[in-house]
Amino acid sequence: MGGASLRPEDYDPRLNDFVLSLARRERPRVCFVGTASGDAPEYVANFYRAFSGHHDCVPSDLGLFSRTVADLRSFVLGQDVVWVGGGNTASLLAVWRMHGLDLVLREAWEAGVVLCGVSEGMNCWFEGSTTDSFGPTLAPLKDGLGILAGSCCPHYDSNEQRRPIYRGAVDRGELGPGYAADARRSR
Repeated sequence: MGGASLRPEDYDPRLNDFVLSLARRERPRVCFVGTASGDAPEYVANFYRAFSGHHDCVPSDLGLFSRTVADLRSFVLGQDVVWVGGGNTASLLAVWRMHGLDLVLREAWEAGVVLCGVSEGMNCWFEGSTTDSFGPTLAPLKDGLGILAGSCCPHYDSNEQRRPIYRGAVDRGELGPGYAADARRSR
């Protein structure tokens, strides 16, 4: 998802309804991973607020900055959907790799767990992406998890820098061909 919101004032449940429909259980377990935002309490609260409206799921969260889950593998493989929030892609990847979550998420994908997210939660699954992780100017990031081949660019239409930087990086071969997405809603 290119940039959907969990904030109450912007929340549109349609993408999450679709994600839940992909889960392997009727009452799916949905885990929010807010690493990219440093496990920001407000973001976690917005996740619970948004998913409490989906009475057909069981929400949980996985924090890594104040980690309470000892066995990441069992916890993640017990989920039906892993929903990753936005923030800083480079920091997210570094923290996941330090905890071994990158390997657990690949195993979860192979086991049929739905992996999704917004912004950095889109970037992380691909081989490469565009990111503002390194400062105010967008730059290519070439070492995503690589669960999905190619590259991606969230916020493609809503941020005027995104389109030319992404297209340029793909045209120069800095990033492989891929997908661009945005969260513009039609009403």
